[in-house]
Amino acid sequence: MSELLGSLVILAGAVFLFSAGLGVLRMPDSYNRIQTGTKASTLGTILVLTGICIYHPAWTGKLLLLIFFVLVSNPVSSHALARASHRRGIHKTRRTVVDRLDEVEHRKPVEYEDAD
Repeated sequence: MSELLGSLVILAGAVFLFSAGLGVLRMPDSYNRIQTGTKASTLGTILVLTGICIYHPAWTGKLLLLIFFVLVSNPVSSHALARASHRRGIHKTRRTVVDRLDEVEHRKPVEYEDAD
């Protein structure tokens, strides 16, 4: 029974990993590709590692540590890639309506009067 459950969880993870690859191919610009690849691959990797954990209960501690690192490193690396792309001026799709980061970076600094 545990083999069947582990296989189903690994299969679900493989489906999410496949959808991440498909999303990277189908999205119109780099920012959408980064977002699609990060979310789906994070969930897919966690599901695959969970399925392996069901197969091999002795490896649970190591696999939970790997899951923790995936949860920490994927969003951070995704944010760094998107931020670097924005700073380099990588184009957005024409359907992008709002760019909050651009609004914040090009805003005039607030000048404060001395309280003396």
